[in-house]
Amino acid sequence: MASNRKDVLRIAVREFEPFERSIAEMWEAYCKQTGCQMQLDAVAMDLHDLHEATIGSGGLHDGDWDIAHVTTDFIAEAHATDSLLNLRSRLNLKPPHDFPAGWSESMLGFQDFGDSIVGVPFHDGPECLIYRKDLFADPTNQQAYKSQKGKDLTLPETWDDFHEIARFFTRPEENLYGTVVAGFPDGHNTVFDFALHVWTRGGELVDSNGRVVVDSPAAHGAMRYYRKLLQDSSAIHPECRTYDSVKSGLAFARGEVAMMVNWFGFASMSEVVAESVVKGKVDLAPIPHAPGCDSASLNCYWIYAIGSGSPHAEIAYDFICYMINPENDKRLTLNGGTGCRISTWHDKDVNREVPYYYRLEALHEHARTLPRLANWAQLAEAIDELVLRTMDSDTPIEEITSDAQKRIDSMV
Repeated sequence: MASNRKDVLRIAVREFEPFERSIAEMWEAYCKQTGCQMQLDAVAMDLHDLHEATIGSGGLHDGDWDIAHVTTDFIAEAHATDSLLNLRSRLNLKPPHDFPAGWSESMLGFQDFGDSIVGVPFHDGPECLIYRKDLFADPTNQQAYKSQKGKDLTLPETWDDFHEIARFFTRPEENLYGTVVAGFPDGHNTVFDFALHVWTRGGELVDSNGRVVVDSPAAHGAMRYYRKLLQDSSAIHPECRTYDSVKSGLAFARGEVAMMVNWFGFASMSEVVAESVVKGKVDLAPIPHAPGCDSASLNCYWIYAIGSGSPHAEIAYDFICYMINPENDKRLTLNGGTGCRISTWHDKDVNREVPYYYRLEALHEHARTLPRLANWAQLAEAIDELVLRTMDSDTPIEEITSDAQKRIDSMV
């Protein structure tokens, strides 16, 4: 395809309206500033289609795409398949504004392979508990909860507290549900939930030898809880099995959810998108945990990467640098994305719109990451299947995790 698009710059985009709108706005401004006459072909896709179009079928390597959104989940695979252009020399000779000091170190490591840097960060937001502070503070809710439970309505510290409070807030007649879980089977959302539930029960996803472990006491406890929650229609949004993280975040913005564990960006989105009915009613808290264990968060972010086969690499790099400058990082944020620059995190205008935006820096200090493995997409499929079997069956948890462990071990 590369030879047939002399005057077209192609970008593979993670399907999300704030991304799509921001890129369109930035391309128009870029062309006005530089005089660029090329056309833009920005194609939005869901996560599975995006991975297949860019990495799975070799689209970045073969020149079908100039630029792509790549999640940290798939960076190692993209690097191992020589799909991404090494940007190190360009970053040294013509770096983006204030690179690398303008970003937290937690945003620069995954794409750095020592001899090569294969992308720059553009969207982020560690996971956290996002909740409706108006619902928790409402005197009627406070009194009703005290009357029903014999204790004060406070933010959930443990997973059992979370489930109990989710039941309390579920009121289908008001189109309000205690929580929403992104249960859509895309090898992404359920995998993150699995990791968080294991970590917050004192377990680890990788052992000292680098082996991915899904059959452990922590995993058993995690999945027993997950099954109980996902099979409880009195606690969760009825569309959990069809919602990914984006649709879950939009449900929260529409006022259908009291609290959820999701990416920071969906809290900030609720403050800036026009369709939100919860602006000014949102706040953040640590993710719940098992008794005697610590909370945890997950840092997974998106990068702009250039295809190793791109016929327009120089323009692609120039446009990427333009998109991540301070002005456009802020633009993305105010459009509903999550900018990655430290300057954006502390920007007065941004924090006026999203009063807790400055807390991103502290969240990053304690957030954990998934392993950087070239076969992570295949490993994630096994974990995804593990979680789906847990959700949709009564098969003993130990049998499910044992089967998944055998599948994972066979991939090594």
